[in-house]
Amino acid sequence: MEKTMSDPALWVERYADRLYAFALKKVFEDELAKDLVQETFLAALQARNAFREESAELTWLTGILKHKIADTFRKKKRRPEELGGDDFFDESGHWKTKPLEIGIDDGNPLENKELDKVLKKCMEKLPALWLAVFSLKYLEDSTSELICTSLGITAANFWVIVHRSKLNLRACLQKHWL
Repeated sequence: MEKTMSDPALWVERYADRLYAFALKKVFEDELAKDLVQETFLAALQARNAFREESAELTWLTGILKHKIADTFRKKKRRPEELGGDDFFDESGHWKTKPLEIGIDDGNPLENKELDKVLKKCMEKLPALWLAVFSLKYLEDSTSELICTSLGITAANFWVIVHRSKLNLRACLQKHWL
């Protein structure tokens, strides 16, 4: 059976926008998302003979892109970003200031759009590994085991990162939203 893969010259026209949108939702950086899509096309071009037509061409390309994104998070994990001390707890482990309660008015769609915008900006401030863990856990609804395996972290580290990500996002939302 002869493969019916389309001409690779058409991939950019057919799939670039969808792959870019997918990558941007994961990495929150315009240039990085573009680079990942380019790397995906190059990898697909090199491995096009391995395409077994068990899925649609876009699905195959998206799978390659997911691996490129995971590789990016793994590389960034090796170069952790420091937050500069403990911004939330004192030496005894108690809150420096008690967090405010965050409420969302479901009846006001404009307010929800504004909140979404602020939340995305707050997520962009997270260290790369934290962003990856948080996104996979709460946006992709991945299991903790899958996240730990794909990012090469322990379960204990996973839960610490989840906890700290929530604290950072909460503090950022309190500062910029409330």
